[in-house]
Amino acid sequence: MTGANTAINLSVFGIFVLLTLYIVYRASTRNVSASDYYAAGSSFTGTQNGIALSGDFLSAASFLGISGAIAVNGYDGFMYSIGWVVAWLIGLMLISERLRNTGRFTMGDVMAFRMRQRPVRAAAANSTLVISLFYMIAQMAGAGGLMALLLDVHSKIGQAIIIAVVGIVMVLYVLVGGMKGTTWVQIIKAVLLLLTVSLLTIFLIGKFGFDISSMLDRASQRSPLGEAVLSPGVKYGATDLSKIDFISLALALVLGTASLPHVLMRFYTVPNAREARKSVVWATWMMAIFYSCTLIIGFGAMALVGTDKITNAPGGENSAAPLLAFQVGGTVLLGVVCAVAFATILAVVAGLTLTASASFAHDVYANVIKRGEADPRDEVRVARITAVCVGVLAIVGGIAANGQNVAFLVALAFALAASANLPTLLYSLFWKRFNTRGTLWSIYGGLTSCVLLIVFSPAISGSKSSVFPDADFAFFPLSNPGIVSIPLSFLAGFLGTVLGGEKADAAKQAEMEVRGLTGIGSGLR
Repeated sequence: MTGANTAINLSVFGIFVLLTLYIVYRASTRNVSASDYYAAGSSFTGTQNGIALSGDFLSAASFLGISGAIAVNGYDGFMYSIGWVVAWLIGLMLISERLRNTGRFTMGDVMAFRMRQRPVRAAAANSTLVISLFYMIAQMAGAGGLMALLLDVHSKIGQAIIIAVVGIVMVLYVLVGGMKGTTWVQIIKAVLLLLTVSLLTIFLIGKFGFDISSMLDRASQRSPLGEAVLSPGVKYGATDLSKIDFISLALALVLGTASLPHVLMRFYTVPNAREARKSVVWATWMMAIFYSCTLIIGFGAMALVGTDKITNAPGGENSAAPLLAFQVGGTVLLGVVCAVAFATILAVVAGLTLTASASFAHDVYANVIKRGEADPRDEVRVARITAVCVGVLAIVGGIAANGQNVAFLVALAFALAASANLPTLLYSLFWKRFNTRGTLWSIYGGLTSCVLLIVFSPAISGSKSSVFPDADFAFFPLSNPGIVSIPLSFLAGFLGTVLGGEKADAAKQAEMEVRGLTGIGSGLR
């Protein structure tokens, strides 16, 4: 498809994997406690964590999925980027400081702080596992498409083998390195990714004499949709239903970011709330620069490669950025872009795997099964076993979702996070009356309703772009359920609290408020 030299591509990719595995191994030698494994001993600065946070967030959906969405749908594809950048304001103003002061390792620490521990921690762990799995499936699908393009593999069996290999390498990162190793991989990957997209953007604009208007004119000529791709409405404005679907998507993107478990867990890797806020500021700036570059890359791919060639390539829409790299810089640049994109997938999936395994080990095993009396070494051992199990499930799901636009798949994970986690976190942090029943109703109400609506939506069946295009059991008309499931979760939490008849623990609530605002009692230095 590209005429690329696979030996060069594989060499660049192999060097990165070996280098990062060595870094992970070196970092693992300092993992001496559960705190080291889960939260890197809170030893990273705000700047380091902010770069890692952007690395954790800038996934295959951001690089491959959004570039592809813009290359095929133009302006409407860029809406993902806007939603994700704006979303960090919620994390900065409402979540990061109080979460860091109140919790220790996981989101369940905050949700269960003033509630009955066992049912709430179990609910938080269930939510984390489901959301992480959805997110990981999207990343694994991106890995399949990327490596299919890199190795020119067209068969489904070959791509399935590739996804399995990706999953195995990802699990190795987590088993060996823990949070310290994973964080350093994310820092390296974030810097490489930002440099790559920045240089690709500069080279691309240079091909058009640094005239962006000329590039956009050429892009509209290479698209079957013509000049319509330069204006809103290609994907989300054709009907009233598609407009509602876009509002639902926007809600999921903006509200889901600040409640993703692997993003929330990263706030525990810094020593205090001030550094947590600094992390968000650094991450926001890096992502604003990155998403500005994806706009140029997406339209550049449309102009130089062409929409038809992109959609027919192995990986579909996700192949836009690699194909553009080959067009601009030949086999070497293609190898670099593929290696960086692959590093993106590995780092993000490793972070997700670590979060899912930590939530099960810390919330379920240590605090539900062992009632807070687990041996730290046993807890870490359970986390590693869980990482292997989660990795296997992600591989199976990634094979099933192979070929889907990863930005679209990730948006479903954001809807789950915004439905199950955000209402519960905000109620826990800011509503004095909130109680255990309200917490459980909010988590399970949002999670269950969102999963059911996704299963019976056009995202899974009933259309050519569905995960199962030959089946049709969809009755919910929207591809993203956020507009229904998010308000439903807020309502469920409110009704559970009001109708539950259980009074909130006033002493614990007061302690949580003081600790959240000041950090007193949290053990911060």
